[in-house]
Amino acid sequence: MGVPTLGCGCSVCTSADPHDKRLRPSILVRWPCGKPGADMDTENPSASKPVSADKDRLPFQPKGDQPCERIVLIDTGPDFRAQALSAGIKHVDAVFYTHSHADHIFGLDDLRPLSFVTYRESGPIPLYVTAETHAVMEHIFSYTFSPKSTYPTRARVALKEVHGSTPIQVHEASFTPIPVLHGELPITGYRFGSAAYITDVSTIPESSFALLEDLDLLILSALRHTPHPSHATVDQAVRWANRIGARQTWFTHISHDLGAAQTNANLPDGMALAYDGLTLPVTLA
Repeated sequence: MGVPTLGCGCSVCTSADPHDKRLRPSILVRWPCGKPGADMDTENPSASKPVSADKDRLPFQPKGDQPCERIVLIDTGPDFRAQALSAGIKHVDAVFYTHSHADHIFGLDDLRPLSFVTYRESGPIPLYVTAETHAVMEHIFSYTFSPKSTYPTRARVALKEVHGSTPIQVHEASFTPIPVLHGELPITGYRFGSAAYITDVSTIPESSFALLEDLDLLILSALRHTPHPSHATVDQAVRWANRIGARQTWFTHISHDLGAAQTNANLPDGMALAYDGLTLPVTLA
């Protein structure tokens, strides 16, 4: 949600604890080319026709002296630019979107300079979306996706639809969609190796629990303590985390109802609130 909340003077919004300063949630998964290990930064990221462009006239040029690294994002919210600068992102190999709400897609336009680099090397950045998210993004970002668009420096990206829980390969890593519900809206979490990321969830279908077995790391949304029609409470998230049984669970998409220190003091062992810039090792193979 972003904390502090605009116009609020509560104890969390005015807290001096840096863990109570939260940008809109997303994650970055990065690993060296050709290797299955990864580091993950949390909290900070039918196919459409690719946008055509003259590669020799792109305004940004890739630098050949950079070490080869894979970068995958999950969501690009309104804070994506600040998060990308903080994480030192130089290019992006793919983006997976959980759903079409503003706090998860409105940073798409900031992919533009990164997409010029990726396009020169391998073509447009694939954006993996459900059919619903596909339709919303084509409408909101028509200047990027419309075949009639004449905007010369639009992002070099291509929408590709996610189908059920069919795994999607990005270079050396596989990402498996996890169908869940956000109120009545079907949305998507993702599993990659021994980790899974599920945000904005209010219901996890029984069939999706089978996709979450044998996890080392679970990142799961927990909005607040009081019930919400489309988000899990802390108690709900803790129950799901206990059932899934990951070695470590981090809660994300946190409202200003939850102060970091007080909430963490009351969570079970192996569970804690995530925070901006949190970096965790992940086994992708």
